[in-house]
Amino acid sequence: MQALKAVLFSAVLALVASAADVSGTWSGTLKITGPDGQTQGDTIHLILKQDGGKLTGTAGPTAGEQLPIEKGAVEGDKVTMEVPVPNGAFKFDVAIEGDHLKGEVTLAAGGQTMKAKMDATRAR
Repeated sequence: MQALKAVLFSAVLALVASAADVSGTWSGTLKITGPDGQTQGDTIHLILKQDGGKLTGTAGPTAGEQLPIEKGAVEGDKVTMEVPVPNGAFKFDVAIEGDHLKGEVTLAAGGQTMKAKMDATRAR
């Protein structure tokens, strides 16, 4: 039984150690769908710092226009974070897919909600 526990513990440690580190600079696109159903494109620029499961940094449309990230977390390949804006927040629910962060971004502000699909790649 002890040997089995040791093997399972080692496997868990290996999984935690192999979790992707999202630290770095990421740039990409947002495909935004407005409340009226119309879509438009925009850019996204993220500067991320991961410490274990905690994620901090900044996000915005460009490198020069950044806001602080709050409630950032990384669990396996899942990345979640919030970026507060006046009267609301951007909420990111994305996943690591190779050198891409892909997923959904929701903006809830001023009583309206917009959703966007994000695809960002890590700067080399």
